[in-house]
Amino acid sequence: MIPHFFAFLAAIGPLLAWCSVLILAIASLCCVLFALRSPRRPLVYVAAGLLALAVLISALPVPDAPPLFRVLIGLVVVALSIAGGGPASQLVLALASGGGVPGVHGGIVVAERATAGDRAEGVQPTREVLRGGATIGFLERLATTTTIMAGFPEAIAVIVAVKGVGRFTELEEPEARERFIIGTLTSLIWACACAAVFRLSFA
Repeated sequence: MIPHFFAFLAAIGPLLAWCSVLILAIASLCCVLFALRSPRRPLVYVAAGLLALAVLISALPVPDAPPLFRVLIGLVVVALSIAGGGPASQLVLALASGGGVPGVHGGIVVAERATAGDRAEGVQPTREVLRGGATIGFLERLATTTTIMAGFPEAIAVIVAVKGVGRFTELEEPEARERFIIGTLTSLIWACACAAVFRLSFA
């Protein structure tokens, strides 16, 4: 009786593990989607914790996930990567730098060098830098996650290089450099964690 029980556990254990991974990934995605509609830090913390737990379970020495689970996990983690990196980056930026003054187009407002006329009028000119960060972040995480899932992580260097070249002229301000580095690293770490869940399903 006991040997049969252990044989049953050995047979059903991997399936339970991959079911758990899929459920955790879906739960993390749900937290992220709620956080997008109504930004709340606890939801982002919970989403990150669930994603971390999914990575840990995926790393357990269990047989490869069945093909159906690989497809489902792949779809969920791509969606989680694209949607979740934004709230995660915003949270880390808020914790690290106090947020900064938000711009109209998704960037931050920084002070420019005042001219003599501006000083005479008591006006401090400003401009918005790092515009379109949310859209760029979506594309960055999509590219990062899919290239890792495809087994070509070297492409991350190309993604970072393209982003850096595109933002080069805006990085002269210290606030812009700080936000660029913190936001990019957070976004990439989130995307890599999501891709790891899928890649580990083949381990």
